[in-house]
Amino acid sequence: MSAEATNPATPGPITPGAHRRRGRPRIDLRRIGWAALLGPAAGNRLPDAIGHVVEAHRAHHPEAPLEPLRRAYVLAESSHRGQMRKSGEPYITHPLAVTLILAELGAETTTLTASLLHDTVEDTEVTLDQVRTEFGEEVAYLVDGVTKLEKVDYGAAAEPETFRKMLVATGNDVRVMSIKLADRLHNMRTLGVMRPEKQARIAKVTRDVLIPLAERLGVQALKTELEDLVFAILHPDEYTETRELIAANDARGTDPLAEIAEDARVVLKDAGIAAEVLIRPRHFVSVHRARRKRGTLRGADFGRLLVLVGEDADCYGVLGELHTCFTPVVSEFKDFIAVPKFNLYQSLHTAVSRGDGEVAEVLIRTHQMHKVAEAGVVALGNPYAPPADEQTDSTGERADPTRPGWLSRLLDWQEAAPDADTFWSTLREDLAQDREITVFRPDGGTLGLPAGASCVDAAYAQYGEDAHACIGARVNGRLATLSTVLSDGDTVQLLMGQDPASEPSRDWLDHARTPAARIAIRRWLTTHPATPQPEPEGRRAPESAPRAPQGAPAGRPAEANAVVDQPGASVRLAGCCTPVPPDAVTAFAVRGGVVTVHRVECHGVARMKSTGRAEVGVRWGDTTQCRVSLIAESFSRPHLLADLTEAIALESVAVISATVEPPTQGRVRHTYTLQLPDATTLPGLMRAMRNIAGVYDVSRAQHPAQTTS
Repeated sequence: MSAEATNPATPGPITPGAHRRRGRPRIDLRRIGWAALLGPAAGNRLPDAIGHVVEAHRAHHPEAPLEPLRRAYVLAESSHRGQMRKSGEPYITHPLAVTLILAELGAETTTLTASLLHDTVEDTEVTLDQVRTEFGEEVAYLVDGVTKLEKVDYGAAAEPETFRKMLVATGNDVRVMSIKLADRLHNMRTLGVMRPEKQARIAKVTRDVLIPLAERLGVQALKTELEDLVFAILHPDEYTETRELIAANDARGTDPLAEIAEDARVVLKDAGIAAEVLIRPRHFVSVHRARRKRGTLRGADFGRLLVLVGEDADCYGVLGELHTCFTPVVSEFKDFIAVPKFNLYQSLHTAVSRGDGEVAEVLIRTHQMHKVAEAGVVALGNPYAPPADEQTDSTGERADPTRPGWLSRLLDWQEAAPDADTFWSTLREDLAQDREITVFRPDGGTLGLPAGASCVDAAYAQYGEDAHACIGARVNGRLATLSTVLSDGDTVQLLMGQDPASEPSRDWLDHARTPAARIAIRRWLTTHPATPQPEPEGRRAPESAPRAPQGAPAGRPAEANAVVDQPGASVRLAGCCTPVPPDAVTAFAVRGGVVTVHRVECHGVARMKSTGRAEVGVRWGDTTQCRVSLIAESFSRPHLLADLTEAIALESVAVISATVEPPTQGRVRHTYTLQLPDATTLPGLMRAMRNIAGVYDVSRAQHPAQTTS
């Protein structure tokens, strides 16, 4: 992991992070590559060219089989023989370097075997079937996962479609992405031979896609070096300034961080805690960020203390001793052991101050936590190891127990991405969200969402495209709008409408953070374009909505289109239930020779029957105009009344009266008395009102409506 890269902005080599690797022997891959041209070693003896790989591999896996590595090297060397890199080195130096990176991180034999062969199918005459025959299905799967798609077949879509293919393969085996990350790291180290514009293009893709993936998979050792290499290419001036700042600090006569480290060793030794206290210099990007945040940096700001112990309980013991013997900076404490990060990371974070004001950040973890913190999923080894009965699911597919929630979501939404451009842009947006929360469903299940996700995102995560019918939510038992941003640990109950024709609101796009939600909403809006309304004839603004027919007193129903079995009686539709065709109705005679018509299920019907009042026969007549009272229940938001009245007007319905009750706990209730040109328009009207953002229910009135003229 210490090979050099050439900085395109400055003469000579750069080694981002070299200040943190003092005393480490540098491996001359160029010399190894030229030695490889002599061919493989005789017989079954391991070739000298992979000696460093074997040494690093055995440091993590003392009993690992080496024969697969020997055979993989022989095939890779012979198939790449004669090929040269743009730097002038034999091509075999690249797979050797990639494999060495993974070996140093602790990758197991299968990953290293595939790494040696990762470019053979793409760049030589070796076929995938040949790899499968000689090395098995797992190695073939890994090699295929990192093999690029041909530009001749995919054109400009080759790169995004290659990443899509790679991510799908990673969903079945995370080792695919481990190889890709190591491959990109070595290519970034040697990027100086490329044209500046190509360097910038590759660096941007690395920044937007590969570095976030390294972070999410927990491979910090690769992530930090990739960050420094990208920093040097895309921000050469800031990089040079940061390098000079680090060099000036290294030249200082005293090192306050070393002094604090020594004091910490004494404290822990006196407390009887076996611990290793190390100094971890910050990498270039970390120093740059610290300077932007704090301004002038002091000596202890150029690194952190790393305390390694044997057991989880010892981590808290170390924390207690440091907080007792130094002054703790309370705001800097974080417990990622009790609550690990979504990328497997575990540590205690704190900061302590000494008398002169120097503040040292401290990371406390076990040796195993440290291995995972550096190598992430690479440190987990083979996720498909025995017992064999747990390696497949009911469909016969390999089931990776380490697949994180964010990867599952990514695999779900990428299937819905209609084209390469949408996938590529959405992938970058998704990876830019670098923190994850977990919310709970009422049934005890959980949903993993990116930080900043709203109830809209939760709806599409749980219901897919059925979430189009979502009308609201309860968050921690309280009614909430769909725009409500969720917090880690919230309980979310999604309220679904019963209308199968429910539609998502365009406003939901403003609140959606997950690609799954945004793609589903956009796809619906694309396939259901809004019908343009001509102005001014075809579109009536709310204030010009149709009014009651001339001669109808304000607040009183117009003549009913119902016929009763009582000649000469004046017929009125009851205001308590506002029946319309084809409702089942009944009628009762009231004072003044008037007969009122009610819906059969109206509460007033039972009351009048209980007083002994006789029913009058009634049927619907031929006229279609009718009056109805609707109640719209919604979450309070600006412009809601205007949006509702506009929706009513666009259905050519007259507003006779309207009442808006004062908001209560963020909810508001609207009651409308409406004149419909035709009873058949009622379902469409109610659907249009439900589709207004914030409205979670529209129903027929079941009690006397209080109206305002």
